[in-house]
Amino acid sequence: MACASCSTADGGAPKGCKNNGTCGTDSCNKLTVFDWLSNMSLPNGEAPFNCVEVRFKNGRKEFYRNTEKLTLSIGDIVATVASPGHDIGIVTLTGELVRIQMKKKGINPDATDIPKIYRKASQKDIDIWTASRNKEEPMKVRARELAIIQKLEMKISDIEFQGDGSKATFYYTANDRVDFRQLIKDFAKEFSTRIEMKQVGFRQEAARLGGIGSCGRELCCSTWLTDFRSVNTSAARYQQLSLNPQKLAGQCGKLKCCLNYELDTYMDALKGFPEFETKLITEKGDAVCQKQDIFKGLMWFAYTNNFANWHVLKVDKVKEIIAENKLKKKVASLEDFAMEVTQEVEKDFNNTVGQESLTRFDQPKRNKRNHKKIKRPAENAAAAAPNANAKKGANNKSGNKGNQASQATAGQPKPAGEKKFKGPGKPSTNKKK
Repeated sequence: MACASCSTADGGAPKGCKNNGTCGTDSCNKLTVFDWLSNMSLPNGEAPFNCVEVRFKNGRKEFYRNTEKLTLSIGDIVATVASPGHDIGIVTLTGELVRIQMKKKGINPDATDIPKIYRKASQKDIDIWTASRNKEEPMKVRARELAIIQKLEMKISDIEFQGDGSKATFYYTANDRVDFRQLIKDFAKEFSTRIEMKQVGFRQEAARLGGIGSCGRELCCSTWLTDFRSVNTSAARYQQLSLNPQKLAGQCGKLKCCLNYELDTYMDALKGFPEFETKLITEKGDAVCQKQDIFKGLMWFAYTNNFANWHVLKVDKVKEIIAENKLKKKVASLEDFAMEVTQEVEKDFNNTVGQESLTRFDQPKRNKRNHKKIKRPAENAAAAAPNANAKKGANNKSGNKGNQASQATAGQPKPAGEKKFKGPGKPSTNKKK
């Protein structure tokens, strides 16, 4: 089924699609083929190919023959032959590219047993189709409950209703053979429709459900990958990847399909390398390979009596030693052919652009011990404040009295025995003996 906002418009283009027909998973163009012949006209007198490609739920595609010579374009909803009744699907490809796709999938374009298209879907057909699709999610939950009651080791991953609502196909995965005869009876009694069980692999299940991979993109099997090739752990060994099942496995639980993408490139690069099991014979002892770098063309060798010390050799040097060994000659040592290991100087990037630190807005952590020390003087100051105010008041009173006395004696002559102040210090009085 297309997007909830999609419907056919004039010309067959998706109408109301927010992604303009470029949806990825479970939408307008899931596992679609780009029609690069759409703008090309056929030669004079050449009839268009009378087969079209029709897509159903979750990327399931079938080829149908247009025996009624209907004017079909990409995006049209059509009623096709089914057993029993009819099914509803969306046209995804027309023209000569359909012939190419049929040959690619091993279908003879001239075969007579290709099913046909009845008509373009009417509004009544679309209403029944939509109502059937709305039943699938609650049915899936109830079907899983019935399977758990039967204690069957199977997982019901998806349900697909036929376009006319007369049949429901249950897709399930299981490790072993499952006897679901009683389960089918329970399904037929519970849902009152014709039941068909179909087992799929774990990769096909991930393709139908979709998701996001560890690379951050949609799963390849949900968007464009149609053929599932076998993936072995040897693909990871050739690419020198760590054999960690958690990193090498995809959402389907199997090895990731992308391990095969660059395998051919690595295999071509390894043709110029000696075999990994190659043993070098020297006067200091035999040496075996420990590691190799395909990009830099380097190999690391270690003596069998000293595996802790590795020597870096270029591929050309390794081939020279192998050529000498084939002539039953021993080289002196690996050190004569090894590269000088130089430590790379750490690059110190100066802040020439005026970049600020990322932690400039972070609040510094307070030291609890210093925080306690700060509290004690504050408490002492608060306690000493009343005493200070009292002393200050007393000093003010004594100062006022002194001022009054000085004002009273300002007009009187000074006594004879009193001396003048000589400096800014305190006055000193000399008493007569």
